[in-house]
Amino acid sequence: EQLLDESGIDWPERVLAMQRNWIGRSEGVEVTFELDGARAGGERLSAFTTRPDTIFGVTFIALAPEHLLVDRLTTADRRLEVNEYVAQSRHQTDIERLSTTREKTGVFTGRSCRNPVSGEVVPIWVADYVLPWYGTGAVMGVPAHDERDFQFAQRYRIPVRVVVAPADWDPSPLTEAHIGPGIMINSGQFDGIPNDEGKRAIAKYIEDGGWGESQVTYRLRDWLISRQRYWGCPIPIVYCDECGVVPVPERDLPVLLPEDADFQPTGESPLARHLNFARVRCPRCSRPARRETDTMDTFMDSNWYFMRYLSPDYKNGPVDAAEVKGWLPVDQYTGGAEHAVMHLLYSRFFWKVARDLGVVTGDEPFRRLFNQGQILGPDGQRMSKSRGNVVTPDEHVEKYGADAFRCYLMFLGPWEDGGPFNPQGIIGIWRWLNRVWGIFSLEEELGSPDDDSARSLRRVTHATIRRVTQAVEAFRFNTALASLMEFTNHLQETRRSGPVSEEAWEEASAALLLMLAPLAPHIAEELWVGSGRGYSVHSQPWPIYDIDLATADETTLVVQVNGKVRDKLSVAANISEEQAREQALASPRVKAHLGKGKLRKIVYVPGKLVNLVVS
Repeated sequence: EQLLDESGIDWPERVLAMQRNWIGRSEGVEVTFELDGARAGGERLSAFTTRPDTIFGVTFIALAPEHLLVDRLTTADRRLEVNEYVAQSRHQTDIERLSTTREKTGVFTGRSCRNPVSGEVVPIWVADYVLPWYGTGAVMGVPAHDERDFQFAQRYRIPVRVVVAPADWDPSPLTEAHIGPGIMINSGQFDGIPNDEGKRAIAKYIEDGGWGESQVTYRLRDWLISRQRYWGCPIPIVYCDECGVVPVPERDLPVLLPEDADFQPTGESPLARHLNFARVRCPRCSRPARRETDTMDTFMDSNWYFMRYLSPDYKNGPVDAAEVKGWLPVDQYTGGAEHAVMHLLYSRFFWKVARDLGVVTGDEPFRRLFNQGQILGPDGQRMSKSRGNVVTPDEHVEKYGADAFRCYLMFLGPWEDGGPFNPQGIIGIWRWLNRVWGIFSLEEELGSPDDDSARSLRRVTHATIRRVTQAVEAFRFNTALASLMEFTNHLQETRRSGPVSEEAWEEASAALLLMLAPLAPHIAEELWVGSGRGYSVHSQPWPIYDIDLATADETTLVVQVNGKVRDKLSVAANISEEQAREQALASPRVKAHLGKGKLRKIVYVPGKLVNLVVS
């Protein structure tokens, strides 16, 4: 439940949605069905449902092939077929069994049970689309109001009874399951009420009748942390024939991996073959014993590394509390969305455990999360050795320099999107960095120009600091680079146009290098030191803009999607149409309203409006 509380974190919605789905919280009712027949002996089975409003529409019960009652329920004449089906189902993965494109299959057990609410007798089937770990491993088959149940009933000619009528139902046979809202019908005393009201009323009716109880269930499953491999944290457990399972005493921790393991492709951990490691004395009785040779999943370490890194040599606990107070929780975390239900979920869990132990304070480890995109191969596909599209950066770094390569990757597009690698794009970045170098390599013509030119240069400088600051904070590195390119062009033009105010030029050139430093650290450092500013540019504070000077050279660009205002951007007053389009498309607010639609047209009103027409 605490993992479902997202109030303390600013994370991408898609990551939070994946975590919610992985946890899979469901509110419903666990209903007890009494097995029918003289041999039942009062035995019952339970099924969990989130739709108690459909209980009058149950026309079959489906058990997971792994359900413990399958063997006991199956009649003698059905046993061979059921056993074969169960064996076949166990060779399929959960993904295969839950696939929406796969035909639903099952087999009848020969037995039935009684619906406690309607009193009807319904057959019991075994179906592989039912999984043992969700709910009770048994589901109420309601074909009229569940897509999987409908497909199953169509195949095996099981009755389909509508109990929640669509608004426009006539009432002809359904061609597909109706899973939306409606009015209760064929449901006894509950007929005529909206099904949302029927959920609550029938849940209470079941509880009052003693046929079940309301419950909350979760899809989240146990995490098996043991791995049959060398690399990983050893599991500190010893097995003794006399004492059983014995934890390694704290005085003997940590258990260290041997450095002479024999790595052979035998399918078992090399630690199991390392006798000096595997053979050990029992910590309790000192008799010969066996050490656990599985290691822990590496996520057991990576889910709290950000705590331990603060004080790696600390001996009195996992982390120094003084360091925790100064540094944690993490303000900004970056990582791929592919870790949504692994590291990013487990680390939240670890943090809450550490909080409860008094190791850390606060409820969340990472306040803000940003997902980076992927750099694709030149063919637009994810880089893979099998595809032969992997790009090795070495040759490009050798030819153009590390800074040019870094900036090219940032200039590909919005950082969270990534994009295909195109080596031709590096050339433009390389030429721009050469222009930056040129600004500092020639003697400036400094003098006493008129106040207007100095004021103009300062306006552009502070407007650029503002735009770059906002872009960097929003991870729009491509936009930051575009602003620095404009600034570079302006400085070159300023040099060509005549004498330059020494004070204004010093401010502008220093600001350029300070903003360039995190993007192109090497050239920024060399130019900073080479221009007599001392070591190091990376120890300087970020430049601060004057709001009055910054806004004088800026305008507000309104961005619309299909005519509706979705964002307002502060941009350079002389922004080009290409730059306006790029910044509009990079806006997170705008992207959220583009969805998967197709961009048909862009209407641009110079310096005022960008309207994106999407269908």
